[in-house]
Amino acid sequence: MDSFIPFNLPAIGKEEIDEVIDTLNSGWLTTGPKTARFEREFAEYVGAPYALAVNSATSGLHLALVALGIGEGDEVITTPLTFCSTVNTIIHTGATPVLADIREDGNIDPNSVAEKVTRRTRAIIPVHIAGLPCDMDAIWSLARDNRLLVIEDAAHAIGTQYKGHPIGAGHPEKGHRSDAVCFSFYATKNLTTGEGGMVVTHDEQLYERMKILCLHGISKDAWNRYSEQGNWYYEVVDCGFKYNLSDLQSAIGIHQLAKQEEFIHRRTRLAERYNSAFSAMPQLETPPERSDARHSWHLYCLRLNLETLNMDRGQFVRELHHRKIGTSVHFIPIPLHPYYSDRQGFRSSLYPRAMQLYSRLVSLPLYPTMTTNQADYVIDSIKDIVVAARVARQPS
Repeated sequence: MDSFIPFNLPAIGKEEIDEVIDTLNSGWLTTGPKTARFEREFAEYVGAPYALAVNSATSGLHLALVALGIGEGDEVITTPLTFCSTVNTIIHTGATPVLADIREDGNIDPNSVAEKVTRRTRAIIPVHIAGLPCDMDAIWSLARDNRLLVIEDAAHAIGTQYKGHPIGAGHPEKGHRSDAVCFSFYATKNLTTGEGGMVVTHDEQLYERMKILCLHGISKDAWNRYSEQGNWYYEVVDCGFKYNLSDLQSAIGIHQLAKQEEFIHRRTRLAERYNSAFSAMPQLETPPERSDARHSWHLYCLRLNLETLNMDRGQFVRELHHRKIGTSVHFIPIPLHPYYSDRQGFRSSLYPRAMQLYSRLVSLPLYPTMTTNQADYVIDSIKDIVVAARVARQPS
């Protein structure tokens, strides 16, 4: 392979570029009519009545927690296998993060969540890892029985479906839904605006509260501040944040959203190609799937069966890099970071399944513009590495 195959490349086309140019020519760059359009179209795509565009999924999580009244003295349960932002947003509210262990699929284990519930528990934040949804029916039932709030971290889950419905819609047949669902539009995500996110809800009052908190606590949108008397006027009604998404970013998001089904189809075909090649190799384990879900394949997290290889994950990654293949790891578990172990008291020994899975995870390149030839080169390279590194069977 002559050129390096990156872990990810955004799929930006002429439609996004033209929309950005139109926004620049319009003279309106910050939150305005294109953001409003993006919100409407996103809400329709995920099956939620209210959508609020924000400048990151982190902002969305924090906004939802604050708007729902989470604060000092409260506990919020989440997973140890996530990016630091999930836990940081809990800490920023003054609440205490509590970690529950994962299932074999990498998602939070509802049974472990149940063991962590105390009288101080106020909410659960499940994280849909790699585009595979959590067992939401079990989480929603647990939340209902204990009067808990549910805020989904859906940073990986745009286009993911759970039991026939998009993440964001809930499970209407059972009357289940989360209080809020937060999506990410970071540069590596299935839908990118460079930086950005969206928080959706079915609760009108929560939506209105988040909308005010999103922009300094101001009572009206920046582009719609004329009173009935025609005067330009607004009021600060709460101590809010600066979390709004600009029209420049929304211009990209509008067309990225329109391409999501096409993107997911291409991601799925590439994942199937990987699966077909790796499933027959005992040294490797392909990512989990479920019949009740549509995987959006944000990530392809290959699992190494390390007992069959004479190398660790670090050497495996270095071998791929030597062959001009980019990789990543999702994620370094929360208890392994000094801040959380020192300040929050998290101990890795309390989350054995998360620790065991982490040591053998490698995220491979997977994106819509990746070619079949590139995917085959990744496959052939991994086969070569595995053959050279496999542990010889001992004679019986």
